[in-house]
Amino acid sequence: MKGSSEYPPPACRCSGGNVSDIMPLLIVVLFLVGAHWAWKRSKQKELFVKNIKNIAIVVALIVVVAVVVIAKKNKQTSAAVQDKTPVAARVVPALEAGAAAPNPATAAEKLPRLVDLGATRCIPCKMMAPILEDLKKTSIGRLDVQFIDVWENPDAGKQYGINVIPTQIFFDAAGKELFRHEGFFGKDDILAKWKELGVDLK
Repeated sequence: MKGSSEYPPPACRCSGGNVSDIMPLLIVVLFLVGAHWAWKRSKQKELFVKNIKNIAIVVALIVVVAVVVIAKKNKQTSAAVQDKTPVAARVVPALEAGAAAPNPATAAEKLPRLVDLGATRCIPCKMMAPILEDLKKTSIGRLDVQFIDVWENPDAGKQYGINVIPTQIFFDAAGKELFRHEGFFGKDDILAKWKELGVDLK
C-alpha cells in the first residue's frame, strides 16, 4: 500500500551534494549575467548606474531568501542525515532497551532476526541487496533476514521509527531490539556485530 501523506518517506543515504546548497550562488550568477546583458544593450547606461544600488539590494534579498529556505529544509532533516561521519561507520543505538520488534519472530522460529529497511531505488540499498541474499542463503536455520521497502510501504518505516535508509535492525530470538545501524553495512561488519551480540553465524 502506498503511504499516507502524514508520514514522509525516509531519506536515502545516497552520496553526492545537494543542488539546493549552491542555489543562492546560481541565482546571483544568473542575475549578474542578465544585468550585464541588459547594460550592454541599454542606451540609458547612466540610469542603469544610478539603479545599481537597488539591483544589489534585490540580489542580497534573493540570497537571504534562498539561505532561509535551505536552513528550514536542513532542520527537517534528521541529525543522522546531517552527520558527516562515513556511512559505514554510522551507528545508532536501539531506541529503548528491551523494546520488542513490531514483527517479532514466531515462537516456532526462535531465530535472531536482521531487518533491513530500504528501497529498491536507493543506491546504498541496492548495494545491500546481494549481502542480504547471501546472508539468507548462508545463515538458513540460524538467522531470519528480512527486507522491507519503506518507499512502497511507508507504514513499516513509521512502525520501526526510522529516518534514514538503509537502516539495519538486529533483533534477538525473542524480538528484542539489540542494535541498529544507518547506511550501508558490509557483510563482514554484520557478522562481526552479531558475534559481538553473542550470535556467531560463521
